[in-house]
Amino acid sequence: MKRSKHRGHKEDRNGDEPAILETEDLDRQGMFMGGGPDPDTISLASVTAVTTNVSNKRSKPDIKMEPSSGRPVDYQISVTVIEARQLIGLNMDPMVCVEIGDDKKYTSMKESTNCPYYNEYFVFDFHVPPDVMFDKILKLSVIHSKNLLRSGTLVGSFKLDVGTIYSNPEHQFYHKWALLSDPEDISAGCKGYIKCDVTVVAKGDTIKTPHKANESDEDDIEGNLLIPEGVPAERQWARYYLKIYRAEGLPRMNTSIMANVKKAFIGENKDLVDPYVQVLFAGQKGKTSVQKSCYEPIWNEQIVFTEMFPPLCKRMKIQIRDSDKVNDVAIGTHFLDLRNISNDGDKGFLPTLGPAWVNMYGSTRTYTLMDEYQELNEGLGEGVSFRARLLLNLGVEILDPSSPEITSSTDVQLEGVSNISETATGKVEEFFLFGSFLEATMIDRKIGDKPINFEVTIGYYGNEIDGMAKPKMKGKKGGGDGEEEETELIHNSSDEEMDDDRDLSSVATTPPMKPVITDRNYFHLPYFERKPCIYIKSWWQDQRRRLYNANIIDNVADKLEDGLNDVQEIIKTEKTYPERRLRGVLEELSQGCSQFLALANKDQNQSGRTKLDRERVKLCMAEMESIGQQAKTMRTQVKKSTVRDKIKLAQNFLTKLRFLADEPQHSVPDVFIWMISNGKRIAYARVPSKDILYSGVEEETGKDCGKVKTIFLRIPGKKGFGPAGWTVQSKIEIYLWLGLTKQRKDYLNGLPNGFEENKLSKGPGMPCSPPISLTYMMKQIFQLRVHMYQARSLFAADSTGLSDPFARVFFSTQSQVTEVLAETLCPTWDQLMVFENVELFGEATELRDDPPIIVIEIYDQDTVGKAEFMGRTFAKPVVKMADEHYGPPRFPPQLEYYQIYRGNCTAGEMLAAFELLQIGPNGKADLPPIDGPTDMERGPILPVPLGIRPVLSKYRIEVLFWGLRDLKRVNLAQVDRPRVDIECAGKGVQSALIPNYKKNPNFSTLVKWFEVDLPENELLHPPLNIRVVDCRAFGRYTLVGSNAVTSLRKFIYRATDKQANNWTATEEIVVVSLDPEPGYKKMETVVKLGSCSDAVVKVEDDDKEGKGKKKKRKKGDEVEEEELDESMLDWWSKYFASIETLTEILKSQEAALSDSEDKDDMDIADGDIRPDEAPVKSAKRGKGKKKKAGLDPFEKKKPKLDELKVYPKELESEFDNFEDWLHSFNLFRGKGGDDEDQTGSDEDRIVGKFKGSMCMYKVSDDMSRDMSFESNMGMFQNIPHNDPINILVRIYVIRATDLHPADINGKADPYIAIKLGKTEIKDKENYISKQLNPLFGKSFDVEATFPMDSTLTVSIYDWDLVGTDDLIGETKLDLENRFYSKHRATCGVTSNYAIHGYNVWRDPMKPTQILAKLCKDGKLDGPHYGPAGRVKVENRVFMAPTEIEDENGLKRQTDEHVALTVLKHWEEIPKIGCKLVPEHVETRPLLHPDKPGIEQGRIEMWVDMFPKDMTAPGPALDISPRRPKKFELRVIVWNTDEVVLEDDDIFTGEKSSDIFVRGWLKGQQEDKQDTDVHYHSITGEGNFNWRFVYPFDYLMAEEKIVISKKESMFAWDETEYKIPARLNLQVWDADHFSADDFLGAIELDLNRFPRGAKTAKQCTIEMVTNEGEMPTISIFKQKRIKGWWPFVARNEDDEFELTGKVEAELHLLTGEEAERSPVGEGRNEPDPLEKPNRPDTSLMWFLAPLKAVKLFLCHQYKWLTIKIVASLLLLAMLALFLYSMPGFMVKKMLGA
Repeated sequence: MKRSKHRGHKEDRNGDEPAILETEDLDRQGMFMGGGPDPDTISLASVTAVTTNVSNKRSKPDIKMEPSSGRPVDYQISVTVIEARQLIGLNMDPMVCVEIGDDKKYTSMKESTNCPYYNEYFVFDFHVPPDVMFDKILKLSVIHSKNLLRSGTLVGSFKLDVGTIYSNPEHQFYHKWALLSDPEDISAGCKGYIKCDVTVVAKGDTIKTPHKANESDEDDIEGNLLIPEGVPAERQWARYYLKIYRAEGLPRMNTSIMANVKKAFIGENKDLVDPYVQVLFAGQKGKTSVQKSCYEPIWNEQIVFTEMFPPLCKRMKIQIRDSDKVNDVAIGTHFLDLRNISNDGDKGFLPTLGPAWVNMYGSTRTYTLMDEYQELNEGLGEGVSFRARLLLNLGVEILDPSSPEITSSTDVQLEGVSNISETATGKVEEFFLFGSFLEATMIDRKIGDKPINFEVTIGYYGNEIDGMAKPKMKGKKGGGDGEEEETELIHNSSDEEMDDDRDLSSVATTPPMKPVITDRNYFHLPYFERKPCIYIKSWWQDQRRRLYNANIIDNVADKLEDGLNDVQEIIKTEKTYPERRLRGVLEELSQGCSQFLALANKDQNQSGRTKLDRERVKLCMAEMESIGQQAKTMRTQVKKSTVRDKIKLAQNFLTKLRFLADEPQHSVPDVFIWMISNGKRIAYARVPSKDILYSGVEEETGKDCGKVKTIFLRIPGKKGFGPAGWTVQSKIEIYLWLGLTKQRKDYLNGLPNGFEENKLSKGPGMPCSPPISLTYMMKQIFQLRVHMYQARSLFAADSTGLSDPFARVFFSTQSQVTEVLAETLCPTWDQLMVFENVELFGEATELRDDPPIIVIEIYDQDTVGKAEFMGRTFAKPVVKMADEHYGPPRFPPQLEYYQIYRGNCTAGEMLAAFELLQIGPNGKADLPPIDGPTDMERGPILPVPLGIRPVLSKYRIEVLFWGLRDLKRVNLAQVDRPRVDIECAGKGVQSALIPNYKKNPNFSTLVKWFEVDLPENELLHPPLNIRVVDCRAFGRYTLVGSNAVTSLRKFIYRATDKQANNWTATEEIVVVSLDPEPGYKKMETVVKLGSCSDAVVKVEDDDKEGKGKKKKRKKGDEVEEEELDESMLDWWSKYFASIETLTEILKSQEAALSDSEDKDDMDIADGDIRPDEAPVKSAKRGKGKKKKAGLDPFEKKKPKLDELKVYPKELESEFDNFEDWLHSFNLFRGKGGDDEDQTGSDEDRIVGKFKGSMCMYKVSDDMSRDMSFESNMGMFQNIPHNDPINILVRIYVIRATDLHPADINGKADPYIAIKLGKTEIKDKENYISKQLNPLFGKSFDVEATFPMDSTLTVSIYDWDLVGTDDLIGETKLDLENRFYSKHRATCGVTSNYAIHGYNVWRDPMKPTQILAKLCKDGKLDGPHYGPAGRVKVENRVFMAPTEIEDENGLKRQTDEHVALTVLKHWEEIPKIGCKLVPEHVETRPLLHPDKPGIEQGRIEMWVDMFPKDMTAPGPALDISPRRPKKFELRVIVWNTDEVVLEDDDIFTGEKSSDIFVRGWLKGQQEDKQDTDVHYHSITGEGNFNWRFVYPFDYLMAEEKIVISKKESMFAWDETEYKIPARLNLQVWDADHFSADDFLGAIELDLNRFPRGAKTAKQCTIEMVTNEGEMPTISIFKQKRIKGWWPFVARNEDDEFELTGKVEAELHLLTGEEAERSPVGEGRNEPDPLEKPNRPDTSLMWFLAPLKAVKLFLCHQYKWLTIKIVASLLLLAMLALFLYSMPGFMVKKMLGA
């Protein structure tokens, strides 16, 4: 709001010396330092509110009018699924499903692999409110063998909510592994990993894509899991128990019409609501049972969720819903944020809550059939009324997966729980809420003049239904929850009902009153001296401690915020000593923290304290203690130089404090104030109950308790968005007090004094009841003087892009208007407005310290219709009592800037001053006189008086008119003869007329100037207006567009100080010295720089140094580095080397950054580091880090290549938009956009550009003119002419990345289109099929003429077979600024000069010529070439080698290297030096006009420009993409061993396997090859001697195989895929009738795989399980290798186990070699392999059955055979015995 100093509101208690530091006046300051208070603690300025409070009668109003949540925003979520690894399952066909909310997208299916590679990109677009977006769940799941007929089986899934992604740095996870788990089986553990990138972009976010690092870093899965910072890698399963006990206070309602009909017929009077509770968490939904017909339902149930812990879903959504046959509606919604109810620190705690009540807010309680605010009940937007409260309890239990009794599914369960005791949530106390309406003004005229009253409610007390206020009295029985007696209280009746305590129950509404007209927009209510009051008694559980603690923290946070705003204001207005104020702020902070520690732990044994209460107190105490400590330490380290960094750290404290203050367990519901007109609810305000809660301890009291607060009432619900919600419905001044009834004695203390209470009398002897109104006896008369000087950067309200602004000022019940100034966004009203006879009630002294606020609204006057609202701000006047002297230091007040807000957005600033003067007994005679109107033309308008208006002095403003660009049509007519008018503070100048804009849009006269009186204080300078008009026939002028330059500071010319550049011309400074080692050369630079300028080490040089060192190290120990073959190198080698360097630099910068952050924390922790050495230290440490990075043992040794500079962003951002002397000003036209429809955003309002510049300086008599000046160019010397110039523009497009998919299949077929002036090139035939990261490698030559064709548009289109091609995105470059820039962006300067090879010099001018031209243009002395490769420019000496090799290897002398060295260090040349653009590649975002602000991908490119009048450039560089090289991989499978045996023999039951080996290259599954079958291997040994042959195309640089194939039968063309080179070998068991059985597999990455073992014995499973430690080799280096490798598969426990070994030989040949020596597949010609020597058992059954039987019986089953025979004999004997025994017995018996 107010962005300036406040004078005189902080008075010393004795009232003579105001304690405000006036920094403009330094001698007064000196006086202050002498004896006044400590300057650290003095408030210098306040940005936030109207003032720092002195007397505590008023609290600060909140200026932002609009609810911020609930409005839909554009979001784009992009997910790249790269690959999956370690999927559990045998021989699966996996695909990945990505779902967000209800949208599902699938990748393609990969066949028979456990580590599929997808690299597919999906984009989801949403247009929803942020809350809805961030609660959506992103779910990644892997599905196995899904096809048209079957839905597939889920392997595992991973869930997180979008909010988690958004809160991650850069709103993204990049190349991270998502861990899959199976929701059906929680004991199973990890099911595999998906590597993916996830990004969430809201409108206006910029994405930084980290540059692709090399693959090996990311193969460390554990280190790169997709989880936010601070979440442990091992997440466990947990149960979330949400107990739901009961609800109360549900609104009387029903949604079905039938119920009312039923009631009419049958007369049954049941409760008409059937509530149940629904809970959504982590994508799962749980429900309680439905309680039929019940307004106070009791459930006593618990819902159990099973989910990982910590969950990656932040919020649990709890809704009470009304069950209905037709459709269920929400009654109220509450979100539980798990971050608020848990803590992950060392002394942290699991999520826990309650048992506690949570309050739900939503639409109004009065029942209507169609509820217009229904979505408020769904939790969207801010609730406008209390809906219900719910008693619940949340607990979390971490599961131990090994324990048997756990059910393994994650389905939501519902169980019953026992009832909870009455006192569990605290003792019920009687609360008393008192409010008094002191003023109700600014009531919107639209509401009509029917009587208006206000209703205040707290929870379900005081609610007015059908004109009856029914206070629900809780009987004092049964713990305060007895039957409810409902006493009816009819409006304004005198016979109020009394309850048992003989105390008045409640008065919840003010009496209705007819509003009175203030002006044409607003009414006010005529309260005058009689102020209506309300009071409500209510009963709630006494949980004040929670609110008290939150209040203390909030208090500390508010002070900190104000203080920080002060400090920033001091820095902004360039006042002195910001560090003192910051020290004061930190001192205050540490005191506040220690106060919290003293107060927070009281009332420990209070009933109803939950586990969360105890844990939170512990947590808050620990945090506050550490913040206090850190603030103390920081205070000692604040220096002038470190103020900004320390402010950043203090901002972190602020966010932490705000987070701690947010209390998740509610107690007393919030208070709602409704304005009701004629029974209809119009507008409301919501006051958090903690803000008005009373406590005996001052720190614990709410910030608005017992104070007068200005509240602006808002329109409820959706209507409150946008312009409708910005008009104030009503401004009320209200006094509120909430506390226990027993604390009631001083509830009136905070009111302005001088009133009498009016009560409802009930006869003598009655206890005192609260007043129903107050009558003020005292009244003071004032005169208010408003000095409105000017405003700037206002909102454009008319279609011309300008406005006709006037300001309307409100104070108390009066309002006045300034004059309307036509067609400007920067009005200078210069007007004094006097409000006579302002009556204010209360004591004079209080009003002096704390006057009411003034509201200023700015409107745009329209000829027809109502004036349009443009913004609002508040101010507080400086008050002078009748007995005070009008003079310094407080009077006359000074002009200050006030921030204007329009909704939540800033909409300009206003410069004004306000004074409130008391009219004493002598009437107006005592007031300082007002001079009459001076300017007769302005009529009766009074100007701002002399003491207040700024002191002016004469300035001259020179304007450079260059030209106009890209003018759009105005009213359908082309702009033909434009002219530019420049105006500042009433004076101005016009450019020459452009006679024909089509032919030449530049101005003929370049420089003009005008003189103007401007304030001496630069901060008060008015804006400069640029307006472009088109001169049409018959003397008509049309406004084309306009721009207001708000700050002229960057155009102020400050004469160069002779002392500033103390380069004495005599001494020579050697800048770059010659050194045999290139690494050293760069390092010298750094050191020398340090010696002649500040000791600041530039990061870029630092990196060079790091690199140099690295290279040096490599020179020493190149062991296996093959010497680079120059002929092999091309531009791409250079490009990839540069990208690698960029990645290293970014990494080391991050390391250095985290390093310095650690250092800061360390500083704070140790506190004994001397702060002055900190910056140097961090620089040293940064270097150290980089050196370490260089010594990374795993790093591939990098040969020395010449590199170019890869900028990860546009070139403009690196070189300040190339506006070193030529600035571009966008011209706007049309209404400013509201956030509502997003259409009128600023981009759409731009109608063209004005190119030019300004220069302003004070005019003094002794302006010394340099003789070398060209007088008519003024300050703009050495500027090229602006005649048309022909240019050859060469555009190189390398590649595009992360394009937005344009086709249904989630891909695009991109091609390049280029447009410059009239030339359009569409490279349509060279589109790249189905690719979102296309490699173009193309250059285009276009001829152009500046200034006509100055904007180059490079677009990427999507090729379509039918229909028009769609634009994916485009980027626009301003070539003209580049061409004329001093940074010389025409052709980048390469790092080394070469005349042949891949690094050939491509500028037609050689370095010596460029240097000579630069020296001539800059009027420098030089270049003087000396012997031994020296060159001198001005007083700088550079050295470099002098020899160069030509194509034939002959060396010859040259000065080019030396000249190039100077160019590379041009920024070190005194006076005119600046960094020259190096040879580079820039990365530009692609944007789509329909989706402003959201990146649609990026393009890497660069542009060279060559003037046609110079020598012609050579041919364009060849950057066409490398063609993949043809290779042939020959794999001979010799033998296998120890293969697991799968089959049981039918006859003999022995184990055997029919082994064969299958192999393929990844991505070429259809080209899989199998060996023949080795039947019936009994030992697991197999002999094959079988050869696989795999031809493939391979890109060496990217280590990828390139495959071109049609995606499906219907595909039009082949799609190119790039896939890592991996060989898969599998061992199988062949079956004749059933499917073959998979036994094991191994995947070898051909670039780095473990060396094969020499023998089968040495071959172990280790070769697969810990690949990291094994020495690896690359087949591309080794060409031929033979050895043993293990086959592995996963067993039931998901462990790898060894399932066989294979002896193989890999042989790699290039395509030509393979043609020269062809071989056959299998064992075929040519070069056949011999047949394997297999033992003959394999086919025995058919050939020699007897022999086979013999072999079996005699050899393998010898003992078994013997045993069987023996047992058979025994059996035979037994059988014979049994058979013959009866006969023998008979014989014996009978003696036969």
